[in-house]
Amino acid sequence: MIDTDAAKQRAREGVTAAADKLIEVSRQIHSNPELAMEERQAAALLIDRLEEHGFQVERGASGLETAFLASWGEGPVVIAYLCEYDALPGIGHACGHNLIATAGLGAAYGLKAALSPSQVRLLVVGTPAEENIGGKAIMLERGAFEGVDVALMAHPSPVDVDMPPMYGVQEVDVVYTGQSAHASFAPEMGVNALDGLVLAYQGIAQLRQHIRRDARIHGIITDGGSAPNVVPDRAAGTFYVRALRPAYLEELKGRVERCFEAGAAASGATVEIDWKPWPYAPMRNNTSLAAAYRANAESLGRTFIDVRLDSTGSSDMGNVSQALPSIHPMFGIGAMAFNHTPAFTEVCATDAAHAAMVQVAQALAMTGVDVALEPDLLQRAKEEFASGRGSP
Repeated sequence: MIDTDAAKQRAREGVTAAADKLIEVSRQIHSNPELAMEERQAAALLIDRLEEHGFQVERGASGLETAFLASWGEGPVVIAYLCEYDALPGIGHACGHNLIATAGLGAAYGLKAALSPSQVRLLVVGTPAEENIGGKAIMLERGAFEGVDVALMAHPSPVDVDMPPMYGVQEVDVVYTGQSAHASFAPEMGVNALDGLVLAYQGIAQLRQHIRRDARIHGIITDGGSAPNVVPDRAAGTFYVRALRPAYLEELKGRVERCFEAGAAASGATVEIDWKPWPYAPMRNNTSLAAAYRANAESLGRTFIDVRLDSTGSSDMGNVSQALPSIHPMFGIGAMAFNHTPAFTEVCATDAAHAAMVQVAQALAMTGVDVALEPDLLQRAKEEFASGRGSP
């Protein structure tokens, strides 16, 4: 008879034994922030630690230089822990990806300590460029998750949330082209590209008043002309369209595109609209897996909030969750700083944040034990996924 409790104890001890090394890795990643697709030091560091721990590692997975796939075991259940390690421009690890990377690494250490190689096939997936390109979406499309039964990861935040709703999002670049002219001597000879973009921006601002609460639209002007006395012949902007439901995201994209077209029609400029590839899908939280993770985390002293949230942002983990049973819980790191701020960058290197990371790595490892040793849990997770159910 399989003793799940004893296996979970081994998982906890495996993470505890590696805690100092995990914290060291976290601090190194935090102090050397690297942007999307440039995370060479972070990826190399994680690969080294995995190889030292007996994992076989494929570098440059899915054709991405800073992606990797590490594997151990040959059991019938395939469990993937996902690591992120890219930073934000200017403010470093303001989303705590140093903690995500080490929580995934620690979870893998813990599950490897808990089970034999005949009981599980354990994957650690290094996923670059979560912040703005979507490494997971690219790797999913290129087959990195084929044969995986469940995908598990956790993300730092101000508080613990077991099933955070997350918007789908698609980025769009727009470029307006007009005709330059002297703005004082002969303005009538010009076609003002900036006017076209500003009209579209204002149209989108009006649209925002009349969209559903589970959606967002926001953007910036990235080019508004070269000089105030020259009619701008070029203007450019970047916008994000977000929604919790895929169908509504597609509807909003059409409405935003009409705002861009209206700006061109009113100003006389032409417009190029470039929707970026690999949009982020909404997060589909598997409730069976999330319940197992929450129970394990609570047994370690984690406390969850049950306040209804519209969204906690967007992630390419949403794409993975639309393809196989997945979870993406949030975990508090000891301070009420908010993601994507300089304050959060500072908090993500504190002792409290690292203590939380170690606990979460243990909870993820224990959840892996549940998946591998409790066939009923895996069956429920797969049945829920197949039925189309799941919490946004």
